[in-house]
Amino acid sequence: MIKLEFQTKILLLSFVITLLLGLIIVPILRKLKVGQIERKDGPESHLKKQGTPTMGGIIIILGMIIVTIGSYIYYRTKDLELANNLLPILALTIGFGAIGFIDDFIKLVLKNTKGLRPSLKMLGLLIISVVYVLYLIKGLNLGTETYIPILKQYIEIPIYLYIPGAIIVILATTNAVNLTDGIDGLSSSVCVIIVTCLTVIATMFGVKELVVFGAIVIGAVLAFLMFNIYPAKAFMGDTGSLFLGGVISGIALYLKMPLILLVIAIIPVIETISVILQVAFFKKTGKRIFKMAPIHHHFELSGWRENQVVMVFSVITLIASVIGLQIV
Repeated sequence: MIKLEFQTKILLLSFVITLLLGLIIVPILRKLKVGQIERKDGPESHLKKQGTPTMGGIIIILGMIIVTIGSYIYYRTKDLELANNLLPILALTIGFGAIGFIDDFIKLVLKNTKGLRPSLKMLGLLIISVVYVLYLIKGLNLGTETYIPILKQYIEIPIYLYIPGAIIVILATTNAVNLTDGIDGLSSSVCVIIVTCLTVIATMFGVKELVVFGAIVIGAVLAFLMFNIYPAKAFMGDTGSLFLGGVISGIALYLKMPLILLVIAIIPVIETISVILQVAFFKKTGKRIFKMAPIHHHFELSGWRENQVVMVFSVITLIASVIGLQIV
């Protein structure tokens, strides 16, 4: 097992390195005028955020790359299996972050508001998802066992059902986290709690590489939160939200526990459902269920302050995570 003391040191190292990167990168993004483009139909209070540096997800990614590679070098002589298993999950998350970066780059640097074509974006996400799922099944020989919370037992799923199901989990999670990223500090706060819960589960089940990787993610996201909390000095953009979606889904599948996301990732789930309901209801009736979707905007337009929404949604995620730990 990874000693808690060492895990804490990795988390703190990740926090410090990412914080230093943020102090360097945020001014550069501001100088390059890589600024947020606010929706004209969005909450009026968001118009003042126009021009706030975005693509800040690269801060998290760079911090994680540095610390993960450092951890790989450290463990290579102590636990080669652990060291080698750190790299594929890092590759998955970097892959998603890269697609988000391309989308942000086209929108913000090349000033093409359409960004990466949705079909190309989905194709890229799909390719990375397929490679990762096949690696879990064949490369790590994890098979298709899936843990059922509450029942606390594994069931074997036929491979022809497991592969598309696992791919859907990754794509749905990345999309859900992307939808959650709409208020200063919301996605960062919710995701760091979810990743912390998954890391605790990894500790309970003795999955050492995920304990190390989870600690690195937690440290990096907490550091970015220093720049992202209200009033935000930087936004993560698709670079960060797709990256974090990849992290959460990648860890859950590695643990054979994708179903636990329905509980601990309840906020991203609700955000996604709110959009689906809003679109479907509007197409059928011409009316809206919510003042605006995703649902965090509904609460904003109902008079909630941004940090109020973040606090409530974070507390809900924390409670859901505690429940999740009880049922695994």
